[in-house]
Amino acid sequence: MSERTPMIEMRNVSKHFGSVIALSDISMQVYSGEVMCLLGDNGAGKSTLIKTLSGVHQPTHGDMLLGGKPTRFKSPAYALDAGIATVFQDLAMIPLMSITRNFFMGREPTVGWGPFKRIDWKHADRIAKQEMAKIGIDVRDPSQPVGTLSGGERQCVAIARAVYFGAKVLILDEPTSALGVKQASVVLRYIAKARADGLAVIFITHNVHHAYPVADAFTLLARGSSLGTFRKEDISREEVLNMMAGGAELESLDAELAEFQRSDQEQKAAQGAGAPVSTPGAPPQAHAAGGH
Repeated sequence: MSERTPMIEMRNVSKHFGSVIALSDISMQVYSGEVMCLLGDNGAGKSTLIKTLSGVHQPTHGDMLLGGKPTRFKSPAYALDAGIATVFQDLAMIPLMSITRNFFMGREPTVGWGPFKRIDWKHADRIAKQEMAKIGIDVRDPSQPVGTLSGGERQCVAIARAVYFGAKVLILDEPTSALGVKQASVVLRYIAKARADGLAVIFITHNVHHAYPVADAFTLLARGSSLGTFRKEDISREEVLNMMAGGAELESLDAELAEFQRSDQEQKAAQGAGAPVSTPGAPPQAHAAGGH
């Protein structure tokens, strides 16, 4: 049985901004029909990595491969033409414009020819409504402003747009970070659907509880370096969380909290026994002098 070829791969990719090393020797493989969760705390290098993948930044060192072939994107437009669609956190949507206009922005369907060419809004409205229905969102009027949708629904418009226009690799930048539980579940269900449709999905997040249910593999970043890539069957949710937070930091925090709790209990016990409790920074109590 031949080994599968990753849809997109990074080999020892580094990115430097002058003397600042934003990424250092990152290697990652993402396959069609799988979700790779890119995990890391703030400042871990997640944003730089996805901007490198999507053509915003050029790697300083290392190689990128698409379908097994070396590639280098001169700009995000080249990446998009190659089938790499990135949904950034700000969504790049205009709230006062309609769902249909946001869905087809820059790629509007037209009818007629020459000076008689015009946008076919009836067809565009129908497609936008159909694509949203596929992910379980019933849009009554696709001409309504996209700003009237919930945060989760707007994320789904952006994802549905990328899938409709032929994305092979879908990169999602913190799609659930500002969403409630119900809205986040809408987005997570659509990520699972994109995987079932055969897309290679890179899901960037710092929320392990959102990542773990939909992930097939995890790549953990810390300060621009990779802590490794792990298959879901080889690592538990608690182990992922521990690696992200840093075991030593969590143990130190637990010890500090235990010390605070012990001090608080001692103070309450002393107060219950009627003994004077010294307050840090307060002057010592003066003893009354006994007279003869």
